[in-house]
Amino acid sequence: MAQHQPIRKTAPPSGPDIPDKLYFRIGEVAKLCDVPAYVLRFWESEFPQLKPHKGGTGQRLYRRRDVEMAMRIKSLLYNEGYTIPGARQVFKSELKQREPQLALTIDSTQPSANPRQLQKLQKDLRDLLTLLSKSPVRAAVHPIRAPRPHNAPRRTAEKLFDLPLLPDDKKS
Repeated sequence: MAQHQPIRKTAPPSGPDIPDKLYFRIGEVAKLCDVPAYVLRFWESEFPQLKPHKGGTGQRLYRRRDVEMAMRIKSLLYNEGYTIPGARQVFKSELKQREPQLALTIDSTQPSANPRQLQKLQKDLRDLLTLLSKSPVRAAVHPIRAPRPHNAPRRTAEKLFDLPLLPDDKKS
């Protein structure tokens, strides 16, 4: 893949200062960047780094870093002459420079594994596989109460409410 280089080598003019606010609406960001609002919406679809928060009404709410990102995109595209894929490449290369990859080092000074330990580990893993592959003996769901014996009489609704009267109830 070819490296994208800027067409123009001029220093970007210093943009307007960003007011000290928590959120900016798309119209305010458009004025700060000096581009139409539809251009900002297009940049959102082209640059995943530009992600304004959408409020409950669906209106875009840009944070300060979103405004700075929009100004950086404008600078790359308009002042430095990058194409959109070239500007994306710039952001990818900056991201790679910020996050260095950890080196994988293998310490060759450690002794090799003991063959007996490896055989024991292999046996333990086989035993575990055997244990896990057995089907469960008992049902996964246990009943709340003990099952009723087969010869026990069933209680019907009439029998539930035909209780003997208590001695106090017989006075009537």
